[in-house]
Amino acid sequence: MARERETVVTVVTQGLGERVRPSGQACLVVFYGANIGRRYFLDKPEQIIGRSESANIQVDQDSISRQHCKIVNSGGRFTLFDMGSTNGTFVNDDPAEERELRDGDVIRLGQTIFKYLSGSNIESKFHEEIYRLTTIDGLTQAYNKRYFQETLERELNRAMRYGRAMSLVMFDIDHFKQINDTHGHLAGDYVLRELAHIVSQNIRREDVFARYGGEEFALVLPEVEGEGAAQVCEKLRSKIEEKHFVFAQKRIKVTVSLGIRTTGRNEQDITGTEFIAQADAKLYEAKQTGRNRVCM
Repeated sequence: MARERETVVTVVTQGLGERVRPSGQACLVVFYGANIGRRYFLDKPEQIIGRSESANIQVDQDSISRQHCKIVNSGGRFTLFDMGSTNGTFVNDDPAEERELRDGDVIRLGQTIFKYLSGSNIESKFHEEIYRLTTIDGLTQAYNKRYFQETLERELNRAMRYGRAMSLVMFDIDHFKQINDTHGHLAGDYVLRELAHIVSQNIRREDVFARYGGEEFALVLPEVEGEGAAQVCEKLRSKIEEKHFVFAQKRIKVTVSLGIRTTGRNEQDITGTEFIAQADAKLYEAKQTGRNRVCM
């Protein structure tokens, strides 16, 4: 028998139709999930987040309980309380039963992520977050596809103009659908976050790491030739294979396949789209020849 779901999605208007809020009014901004960028003002003594139609902030998502958590305002101090949710409430990736919120805290419920904003310059902070959302993937904190494509075109043009090296790596998680099917989508999100953290900790500041879509990622390596790119990829492949991914007390085996495309000497007139396709072809080769490997 199908489980009854009564969740109604609330439409929160902004912009011209939004009433003026007092300066410094705390709010939550959807950082990842449905309605990304939507703002919810915390203007009541207590506000419940959940799937229920009685929730003040309704999130239509199976991984969120009907009454998942609540935020209580005590004299301008906002405290989050988990309400016995099935999948838990996390603040800055730590499980939270009760947590006083600080400006900038990241709140994760199921597959939705909020950012808590407070303070006198909240409008400025809000617009900064909206700008960040145009370049950053909220789940992994890697750059998003749009930013990656713009950066790739710029770096590719520079490399061809000055005859400099540049490498592009396209890679994805092996058997990611199986991870989701076996362990659930929350486990899949956990794997994506942890993998992104490993990559971010093992590349240079000038490298550009992006989530290309789903479980596929991209890495732009300026001034790096093929041999150097292969070394970077092998380091990442090894660290990901050796990492203990554990979700809900269960070990998840994670490996990645990587494809490399490097600019040739005096190469001219190649577009970013063509460059991506050629790196993707190498990624496909890595998949076809056994996965968990680097091809260039």
